[in-house]
Amino acid sequence: MGLFDKIKNSLAKTRNNIFGKINNILKNFSKIDDELFEEIEEILIMGDVGIKTSTKICDELKNRVKKNKVTEPSKIYGLLEEIVCEILGEEQRLNVSTKPSIILVIGVNGVGKTTTIGKLAAKFEKEGKSVIIGAADTFRAAAIEQLEVWSNRVGCDLIKQNEGSDPAAVVFDCISAAKARKSDIIICDTAGRLHNKKNLMAELTKINKIIDRELPDVSKEVLLVLDAATGQNAVNQAREFKNSLDISGLVLTKLDGTAKGGIILAIKDDLDIPVKFIGVGEQIDDLQEFNSKLFVEALFFKGEE
Repeated sequence: MGLFDKIKNSLAKTRNNIFGKINNILKNFSKIDDELFEEIEEILIMGDVGIKTSTKICDELKNRVKKNKVTEPSKIYGLLEEIVCEILGEEQRLNVSTKPSIILVIGVNGVGKTTTIGKLAAKFEKEGKSVIIGAADTFRAAAIEQLEVWSNRVGCDLIKQNEGSDPAAVVFDCISAAKARKSDIIICDTAGRLHNKKNLMAELTKINKIIDRELPDVSKEVLLVLDAATGQNAVNQAREFKNSLDISGLVLTKLDGTAKGGIILAIKDDLDIPVKFIGVGEQIDDLQEFNSKLFVEALFFKGEE
């Protein structure tokens, strides 16, 4: 199965829940009026695009309909696709240009953080890069064991300490090991909680100090993992984390099992954090680099009418 088909299949529920409904409504209207825009806005809101972003999209849609003198409801679908494409913008790739490069992965428990780390490691190993995984989320029960399973599966090194140990010490050990082994990528599991932001910030400040001291010119990414199936709750999580941390990108997991993929628009429009990876299935190679063009094409795909 090609990449587009994977993305198309993973977005089937979201596509049917939002853009399929909009497409059907456009067929049922003989003219463009306020009622039509209200229907479109309601579908977008119910599809977890969010009130603010849904209103913005519909306002822009009205402007373009007027500017282009559009009179046929069916023509609105193409204009809507243009607007969604502009909101998502150009994708941004991971910066892993130094050797080693560091990726810190954060996110609340249950969003697929450990699985994301394992799949990221597999991706880099497949590309011929050597990876070290750091089990620096030391406070969650079984987190270390789960990463050990993934490191064995992928065939990469795991650096760990005992449960409850200092996460910064694990990161220090990772850096030391990467230097000694001339590894390409360090992926650290960190910050699996949000309820105590003071401790979270203190922990990550300490980790960053060690990184800056030991690898002052390193390429560093801070990836926030979100579960797409949680809808607006994922948007709220992203907002809370962004208020406390400098996040360089998002990983949106479980898109294949939800109709709430519209949150990607709300997050990008509200918070302007780039989505760098999306989860399109459960297989080890189903974590894909985000391609905005393919994503929008898959969202607006009409071949299943």
